[in-house]
Amino acid sequence: MAVLDNAAATHIAHRDNHTHRDVNGGWLRPAVFGAMDGLVSNLALLTGVAGGDVSSRTMMITGLAGLAAGAFSMAVGEYTSVASQRELVLAELDVERRELRRHPADEQEELAELYVSRGVEPALAAEVARQLSRDPEQALEIHAREELGIDPSDLPSPMTAALASFGSFALGALLPVLPYLLGATVLWPAVLLALLGLFACGAVVARVTARSWWFSGLRQLLLGGAAAGVTYLLGLAFGTAVG
Repeated sequence: MAVLDNAAATHIAHRDNHTHRDVNGGWLRPAVFGAMDGLVSNLALLTGVAGGDVSSRTMMITGLAGLAAGAFSMAVGEYTSVASQRELVLAELDVERRELRRHPADEQEELAELYVSRGVEPALAAEVARQLSRDPEQALEIHAREELGIDPSDLPSPMTAALASFGSFALGALLPVLPYLLGATVLWPAVLLALLGLFACGAVVARVTARSWWFSGLRQLLLGGAAAGVTYLLGLAFGTAVG
C-alpha cells in the first residue's frame, strides 16, 4: 500500500512540475524581434547620422523619429503577418471541417491509418479513431494537429503580436536616443548604452532557449556593434563627400 501511495505522489509531483514554455510565438517572437530591431536599427541610424557630423539636437530628433516610425511599422507589419497566417489556418480548418462532415468514414479511416503508421495495431487504431471521431469538434482538433500541425484552440493573436512588437521596438529604440534626451552632446554614451542593452537582450533571450546567457548576449552585442560600425563609416564617408 505504501508503494502505491509513493507512486501516486510521484505521479502528482511529476504532473505538477512537468510544464513547458510557450513555443507558439504568439507574443515572444515579435517582442524579442522588436526589441532587437529597435536597438540595432536606431543605434545604426544614429551612428550613421553622427558620422555626418551633425548637432546633438539633430541626433535627438533623428532618434525619436526612428523610434516612432519603426515602432508603427513593426506593429503594422506584425499585425498583418499574423492576421494573414491566422486567416490561412482558419480557411484550412474550414476545409477539414467540410471533409469531416461530407466524408466521415474516409476521415476516420485516414486517422486510423495514421495511428497504424506510428506503430499502433490496426484493430486498436481503428477503435481509437472510431471513438475519437464521435465528437466532430474533437475530431477536427485531432485532424488539425496531425495533418496541419496546428492547435485550433491556440492560434496566435494579431493584436497581441502587434502590441508586443510596438512596445518592445519602442523600448529598444529608446536606449540609443536616451543620452541625448538627458543632455548628451557626444555619441559614445548612446553607443555604450545601446551595446549594454543588446547584451542584456541577448542574455534574457537565452532564458527561453538552450544557449548560455553570455553566448547569446555576446552574439547580439557583436552583431549590433558591427551594424553600427558599418553605418558610422558610411555616414562619415557621405558626410565627407557632401562637405
